[in-house]
Amino acid sequence: MDKLGDMASVYEFDPITGNIPATKVEITVSLCVLYTQGVETKQWREFGRTEVIDNTLNPDFVRKYILDYFFEEKQNLRFDLYDVDSKSPDLSKHDFLGQVFCTLGEIVGSPASRLEKPLGGIAGKKCGTIILSAEELGNCRDSATMQFCANKLDKKDFFGKSDPFMVFYRSNEDGTFTICHKTEVVKNTLNPVWQSFTIPVRALCNGDFDRTIKIEVYDWDRDGSHDFIGEFTTSYRELARGQSQFNVYEVVNIKKKMKKKKYGNSGTVTLLSFSVESECNPSQSTSLHYMNPYQMNAYAMALKAVGEIIQDYDSDKMFPALGFGAKLPPDGRVSHEFPLNGNIENPYCNGIDGILEAYHESLKTVQLYGPTNFAPVVNHVASYAAAVQDGSQYFVLLIITDGVISDMAQTKEAIVNGAKLPMSIIIVGVGQAEFDAMVELDGDDIRISSRGKLAERDIVQFVPFRDYMDRTGNHVLSMARLAKDVLAEIPDQLISYMKSRGVKPNPTPPPYTPPGHTHHTQI
Repeated sequence: MDKLGDMASVYEFDPITGNIPATKVEITVSLCVLYTQGVETKQWREFGRTEVIDNTLNPDFVRKYILDYFFEEKQNLRFDLYDVDSKSPDLSKHDFLGQVFCTLGEIVGSPASRLEKPLGGIAGKKCGTIILSAEELGNCRDSATMQFCANKLDKKDFFGKSDPFMVFYRSNEDGTFTICHKTEVVKNTLNPVWQSFTIPVRALCNGDFDRTIKIEVYDWDRDGSHDFIGEFTTSYRELARGQSQFNVYEVVNIKKKMKKKKYGNSGTVTLLSFSVESECNPSQSTSLHYMNPYQMNAYAMALKAVGEIIQDYDSDKMFPALGFGAKLPPDGRVSHEFPLNGNIENPYCNGIDGILEAYHESLKTVQLYGPTNFAPVVNHVASYAAAVQDGSQYFVLLIITDGVISDMAQTKEAIVNGAKLPMSIIIVGVGQAEFDAMVELDGDDIRISSRGKLAERDIVQFVPFRDYMDRTGNHVLSMARLAKDVLAEIPDQLISYMKSRGVKPNPTPPPYTPPGHTHHTQI
């Protein structure tokens, strides 16, 4: 069975969309610095800094980080938080408040793509908590430029008029809101005209033109305790209509409206102009699944090389082939066990060539997507094996993976349960990852366990495909050595199951004797 889940299709994480990280921090903090780690050097490099926010215990940073998300890489991140004491860019001159380490996959793979972790880095001190959230961006590459003005806003300052500014929020799939833009402050006026600004369309609505956009209007105060004037909602589809009577909005303060019977509004905001520019979206050749017209990709090479070795042990050469880690058409639901040929009722493919054909076709129809969960396909095969425990059949699951795994605990549990059944698992690693997690699942050094329960027997064999390739990565050096290592543990695994269940081999059939001949045996 093929593994389609660890995909390297690149999704950009936009600084404005709140993707990495839409940071809400429960400590006094005014600056967050992101560091990324080099794959080979392991050195931390500063990636970017948020803006400085003054005088607040709950900063909501507008400036986020753009990161390319590679499914098949373990992308280590570090977030350092500081209380800024001066305008110096030297971080050593500011107060360090704590730090947190995680991977980009952890954030994306967390429930609702929202990861909450305690800050550390200061011995003996509780540093608070950081919340990192992510949302996969749509493919929309357009940028929108718009300008607003307001009329008759509420007067908030005792000695003068208001100093208004607006804050834009994109609604998330879970009903929450993420800040995506903040206008400049226009001083001492109830009828401000703000400067035009440009923002990626995906930042406003993530490609969903009907998604709610909330806009709040405030009166700026020097001490950071900005006074709320009111709010209104709209959508990208409404804004795209441009200047019209449809894009004049009443600014409403709900608390004020509840108190005053004759309350109308706290002013109006009008869209003065709106325009859109498109950007092109280049294809990415960095993916292990990249379909190069001139040569097989890493997954296809591994599937063909290893598949041709093990297919000889299947009588009808019909193989169910599953992918995991993708959004499926038409509704975009995420699946971790979908048939490569698209046929749920009959996922069988005819030979290795049939699997390769289904794999290439699936890449054209599904959207590669994390997290990367192994347990569903392991449990899928286990359900077949559980139905035939009389020794008449034995199941071998072939997983081709880049080594990234999001459900290690659940996979261990699935393997421990599978160890009681007539099944083995061959994991072939492609790419240049360290494969530490796959080595752990192999269990050669330490028998795998889950919740204190040891696996009844070793059923996993891991093979790093790169060890058998030439320097170009395009040719297998020795098919014989690859075959030997791939199949090395299968015979003993099969025999250990049969012995544990008291299944004995069928009697050896008598030698074939041609008609009319008497077979003599000499001892």
